[in-house]
Amino acid sequence: MSQACQVDFYILSRRTQSPGQLVCRLAMKAWEQGHKVMVRTAGEDEARQLDELMWDYPPGRFLPHEAGTSGEDVAVAIAAHDESIPDHRDLVINLCSEPVPDPSRYRRLCEIVPAEAEQRTASRIKFKIYREQGLSPATHTIT
Repeated sequence: MSQACQVDFYILSRRTQSPGQLVCRLAMKAWEQGHKVMVRTAGEDEARQLDELMWDYPPGRFLPHEAGTSGEDVAVAIAAHDESIPDHRDLVINLCSEPVPDPSRYRRLCEIVPAEAEQRTASRIKFKIYREQGLSPATHTIT
C-alpha cells in the first residue's frame, strides 16, 4: 500500500441509532464508489444479524453481500472477528472492540462507535492505537 490508511470513527449520538443500519449505509456508499468491503463483526450471531439486515436495508436497494471471507467477487463480505481479512478487500468496517490488525494494508477503515458511554472505552483505545501506528483518525458524529 503506497498511501496511509484513512481511518474514520463514526460516533452514534443516540441509543436509538442502529449500528447495523449505519454499516449498511456505509457499505452501500463504499460499494458504489468501487470499494471491496469487509465488515468485521464481534461474532457469528452479529454477522448473521447483519447479513439479514443487508437484504432489506437500505429500503428499495440491494447491497450485494455474503457471509464469510471466501467470495472474491462479492461487493461486501461479512465475517466474525476471528476470520482473517483477505488482501483483496480495501475497506474494512469494524464492529469489534479490538482494533483491525495491520490497518495500513487497507485504503480505508471505518470504526463504529456505539452510543452507550460504557461501550465507548474500546473505541477510545482503538483511536489511541491507530494514532500510535502513525495514522490520523478522523471523527464524525452521526446525529
